[in-house]
Formats: sequence, C-alpha cells, structure tokens
Amino acid sequence: MPSKNLHSPQNPMRILVVDDDPPSVKMTSFLLREEGYEVIAATNGGDALILAEQEDPDLILLDVMMPGLDGFATLRELRSRFAIPVIFLSAKGETSDRVAGLELGADDYLSKPFEPSELLARVKAVLRRTEAYALGESSDRIETGGIHLDPLTNRAELANGRVVELTPIETRLLHTLMRNAGRVLTHDQLLNSVWGANYGGYPNQIAVYIRRLRTKIEENPDEPQYLATVRGVGYRFEV
Repeated sequence: MPSKNLHSPQNPMRILVVDDDPPSVKMTSFLLREEGYEVIAATNGGDALILAEQEDPDLILLDVMMPGLDGFATLRELRSRFAIPVIFLSAKGETSDRVAGLELGADDYLSKPFEPSELLARVKAVLRRTEAYALGESSDRIETGGIHLDPLTNRAELANGRVVELTPIETRLLHTLMRNAGRVLTHDQLLNSVWGANYGGYPNQIAVYIRRLRTKIEENPDEPQYLATVRGVGYRFEV
C-alpha cells in the first residue's frame, strides 16, 4: 500500500489511537491534536481494524494489553492487510515484549508511562520517514541480485517470480542494503539511514528485522543467500 499524498495544515496527518483505557485515549488524543494531527480512536482491536480500512490513517498508536483481540493479534491482522506504520504503546516494557512487537512488524515501541515529548518525538520520526518516501526520497525502484523492490508499494518480487509484502521498515531496511550491495553496513549506519539519526533504538532491533526479511526473501532463512551477517560489524547484501 503506497504512502498517501503530501499533507498540509488543510490536510493534516491522521492518527488512529487504539487503547481500552479512556483516560489514556483522551490524554494521547489531546497531545496529538495540540500538534495539529487529526485523531480518531478505537477501544478494541476489532474496531481498530474497521477504522484502518475506512479512515486510511497515516499512523496507528496501538496499546498491547487489551481484552479480546490484544495488540499483538491486532498488529498481526493489520500487517496482513495494510502497510500503515504502527507504534506500540505498552505498560509492559520488557525486552521480550519489544522484540515480539518488532517481529510482528511494529515500527517502534514506547513503554508506558511515557513523557509527552517522547511520544510526540517518536510520532514525528515515524511520520517523517513515511513522508520522505511520499516525497520520493530513497523511493526509487531497485533491482539487485534478481530481487525487484518497489518502496512505494512495499513489495519485493523475488528471482523465482514470487511477490512478498513488506512492512515500511522492512522496505527501507532492504532498500538501504540493496543500494549498498556488496558493502558492509554497520548497525549505526543502518539505524541512521532507516530510523533516523536521532533514534537510539533497542538492543537487537536490527537483528529482529533482518530475521523477518530473511523469512520473506530467502529460500532458506538459516542459510541466507542475500542478507549476510558480518559478525561484530553489521550486515551486507550479497550479489
């Protein structure tokens, strides 16, 4: 799913807030509206999926701990149907939960309670990356090693003709590696290029996304043909 058209004060970015706690929804919505965003809200995963279809939001803030369809299950369904960026918001801040969210395709993960300034910074960073692709920055189609990648549709056509759907972060990561095929990119270089220069990241964050990409584009993810690990340094796209 390609990015939407460029936004302006007359056409503000739309954010879907999904949380079963009304005070949290109210506070988060207030912060976002004060920054000029249009906000819609859902209190459960089922309604979130309906609003994602109907309202076409630019970003989803998704709580993990919800009754019924929790955040993980909701994200799994979202990723099977949409390429909308998602930030997880959760009172569970353990590394295992962050990794689980990232493995499902979340673009970022913010633990509750959080500072309003940190939430807004994360929102702006994710939207800035998405908007950069809409503006055409690093969004050219690329073909390397028999893989054709289209960043605007978040799709990769493999050498065997199979087409795989990627998340926005997976697309940017693969695009960066393919643009630098044969060159080793360090963890810091990948973080700066894919997530932004001011993004600190989490331990093993890049490894999580590399693992996800391998399951999608490699014939045997345990013996990767394209995405090589250079131990202690980073990763390289093999030609």
